[in-house]
Amino acid sequence: MTFDKSLLRTVLFALGVVSFVIGVYETILYNDIARNYWIFMISMFCWLPLLYWRQQERLAAKVAEEQAKLAKKAQARTPAKSTKKRR
Repeated sequence: MTFDKSLLRTVLFALGVVSFVIGVYETILYNDIARNYWIFMISMFCWLPLLYWRQQERLAAKVAEEQAKLAKKAQARTPAKSTKKRR
């Protein structure tokens, strides 16, 4: 059985959103943000890995794009062999 990273992302995102909504509701209900600080921290701990993974994917895509550009540039530098006979 393989580990599905997209499922983990979905669960973390959903847990983060739900805990944030509960934190906002409790803050409005009791008018005390300090009492509900821990609920907001659960939300942030769920979102931090998502932000980190997204940043790593962007970095990997940028590196792959640069490597593709360099490979294309290196391929363009090599002269194409001519079919003409030289004398």
